[in-house]
Amino acid sequence: MKKRVVSLALALSMVAGLTACGGNPEGGNAGANGGYVAEGEEGKVINIYCWNDEFRTRVEAVYDKVDHTSEDGTITYLTDGAEIHWTINPNQDGVYQKKLDEALLNQGSAAADDKIDMFLSETDYVVKYTDAEADIAIPLTELGIDPEKDLADQYDFTKTVASDANGVQRGSTWQACPCLFVYRRDIALDTFGTDDPDEIHALCSDWDKMKSAGEELKAKGYYTFATYADTFRAYGNSISAPWVEEGSTEINVDPQIINWINDSKEWLDAGLIDSNIKGQWTDDWNKSMSSESKVFGFLLPAWGIDFVLNPNWDGEAGAWAVTDGPQAFNWGGSFVHGCVGTDNAEHVKEIMLAVTADKENLMQITKDYLDFTNTQSGMEEIANDESFGAEFLGGENPFKYFQPAASSIQMTTLSPYDQGCVELIQSSFGDYFQGQVDFDTAKANFERAIKERYPEITAVNWPE
Repeated sequence: MKKRVVSLALALSMVAGLTACGGNPEGGNAGANGGYVAEGEEGKVINIYCWNDEFRTRVEAVYDKVDHTSEDGTITYLTDGAEIHWTINPNQDGVYQKKLDEALLNQGSAAADDKIDMFLSETDYVVKYTDAEADIAIPLTELGIDPEKDLADQYDFTKTVASDANGVQRGSTWQACPCLFVYRRDIALDTFGTDDPDEIHALCSDWDKMKSAGEELKAKGYYTFATYADTFRAYGNSISAPWVEEGSTEINVDPQIINWINDSKEWLDAGLIDSNIKGQWTDDWNKSMSSESKVFGFLLPAWGIDFVLNPNWDGEAGAWAVTDGPQAFNWGGSFVHGCVGTDNAEHVKEIMLAVTADKENLMQITKDYLDFTNTQSGMEEIANDESFGAEFLGGENPFKYFQPAASSIQMTTLSPYDQGCVELIQSSFGDYFQGQVDFDTAKANFERAIKERYPEITAVNWPE
């Protein structure tokens, strides 16, 4: 991974040399934007790379220069004559990153209207692009954004995730992504005689209680969760140290990961999880959110309710409710970056501030899309707003639960290897959960798979 990041850095170093004002050999530039942006007037084409239309819809909702978007969604026309060109590639199987990386390697030689101006990354691989050595994502201060002042209302953990190892913030997000337990009201009533969120929380306030509740659900013919993958983020995003420490070539498997493995095996063997569903983002998993499903609930962030659960639900609105789960954790987040070599620095700054820093805009996004947005004061206001309710949740105000959950989230430093570790630990131990291999074989399979993906890894350390 580090070699790949460095190769991108070398390609992009050409951009600073070719486009920076004055060509300062020290890597600097007399202008406000250092060596990070092209000199001259703003361009008329703003190229943004992302993996779906989520960011585009948020830009359309709150950026005051938006005029209209083409019917096919590929171009958004601005009132100042500029155009946003959207390049969309799916996140699955690393397609988005591959296409983005290819474009980044051509950034130095690309024509002005073809250069990447902005791109998005996810929490699992944000470090790859905010890495200081790579120098791909522009430090926000070089765009004229002061994180201490302009982003003071954001949740601290989101700012940490968007920063390099030196604490320099190189991205921003409109989301904070605390997770809640989202459950079927009808199943709750049938099993427990109540669908009240506080009473349901009392039944699942820790993993032992949730397992006991799961036995009751099983007796009624229901599953607690769809798949063992549904609980992974609760454990995996609560680790106490990075998978790989800065400067190291060794992977450290956190005890929380072992807890997930042991608990998942126990729950699966007890019949509390559907053994036919092998993971998330599959057709079977999508169907487990339908009205015909016997699955009680899911651990999801706000985007999961809006982008995943709602589209897969084929029943009436109001069938689902939320409450606190067994533990607080964060899942996901789409980070917005300015790209080195952009010739649209002012547009980049304006879009980033409009979508990720303006409190009123963020609150509007929350009301329109049910996103838990990155404004501490705004989310507190909505959490305490008795008139606010989500139609999909039967009028319940989910931010009553989301807001305190977000305030308690602590995240360790991320590493460039997180995505591979997260994906491969689940796939390697999926065979163990299904009884196809024993525990030690699953460990060996993970070690082999992770070293194949990252040849520079020299060891995998397991907790004693």
